[in-house]
Amino acid sequence: MTFLTTRALSKPPTTRPLATIFLPSTRRVPIYRRYRPYSTAAMETAKTVADQIASPVSKRAKTDPKTIGTHNGAFHADEALAVYLLRLTPAYKNSPVVRSRDPPTLEACDIIVDVTGVYDGTKHFDHHQRTFSETFSPSHATKLSSAGLIYKHFGKEIIAAHMGVEEDAEAVEILYQRLYNEFIEAIDANDNGISAFPSSAGKPAFSEKGITLPSLVAGLNPRWNVPITDELSNSQFEKASKLMGDVFVDKLDYYAKGWLPAREIVVEAVKQRGEIHDSGKIVNLGVSCPWKEHLFAVEEELGVAGQILYALYSDGKGWRIQAVPVSKDSFENRKGLPEKWRGVRDEDLSGLTGIEGCVFVHASGFIGGNKTYEGALEMAKRAVAE
Repeated sequence: MTFLTTRALSKPPTTRPLATIFLPSTRRVPIYRRYRPYSTAAMETAKTVADQIASPVSKRAKTDPKTIGTHNGAFHADEALAVYLLRLTPAYKNSPVVRSRDPPTLEACDIIVDVTGVYDGTKHFDHHQRTFSETFSPSHATKLSSAGLIYKHFGKEIIAAHMGVEEDAEAVEILYQRLYNEFIEAIDANDNGISAFPSSAGKPAFSEKGITLPSLVAGLNPRWNVPITDELSNSQFEKASKLMGDVFVDKLDYYAKGWLPAREIVVEAVKQRGEIHDSGKIVNLGVSCPWKEHLFAVEEELGVAGQILYALYSDGKGWRIQAVPVSKDSFENRKGLPEKWRGVRDEDLSGLTGIEGCVFVHASGFIGGNKTYEGALEMAKRAVAE
């Protein structure tokens, strides 16, 4: 990728460019009123681009790719991600990016992020204006950055395309909420200067600033003590956009192909718990998967919050029985395995319980094992009854 820098034709060579366009060209061509001797072909190409910037969008050829506008100068995680998200949509897949603060130059773009002081949900996606108060939903308090704005409007389209499903699919809505809560909101908060911890929490034990995504993006800005050219700044911006975008796509891929299938397993297990045991307090997941967080959400959705005590699953060699914690991050269980079983193993445990195939019960009572499903289920039934 090379860069094509355009200057106002009436400006001398010493003035800064009004904008820089990222285009898949073969050279960087500055344009001046008194221009330097480039080839005729290069000058014609550059002048065509300059004319397009100065012209209303409606006058461009319909076959031209749409352009994305954002500010030049120092860049941040939010607009770096916003640009990448737009490039994940069919409309902006091959779009060049125009970085500028010149209003006419920006208005010639098809969509503008993080600059101009306007948010209209169609072309302008800025959040810096005093009157801005948009959040992701009524239940969210964090004001959106340009990343959150683009995600709010284009997120479902991006997720649906990645999964190969329709936008109104239930899975799309689930991942749309998940990705915002677990990734995008932190970017919004960071750009808006919102701390995850109240000031009353005091000084943290250590600093994690250097390893956060926003700090990594900030570190890609050109150093203060090197000549800062448009070519250098824009090249670094592309690196930042790719960094943010790659993380987003990796998260989307994990949630779509790992997290969501685990949720589907938990949903079915909760719905079928009555077939496992009359009490409804035991679920059979079948396989080991990240189930705890899903279980609490699914219980709430199905109106059975707090009712399930034990989960069964295969570890590939045998079966596990695991107590459900009181919350997804807690070490306290709703009901641990019986006290007298804890810390006992193998034949001793089988003799104590009268259940064949016992392997172990952890000293804390949060998990146990058996060689067979039938054995693990019997352990769970006994634990429920005690």
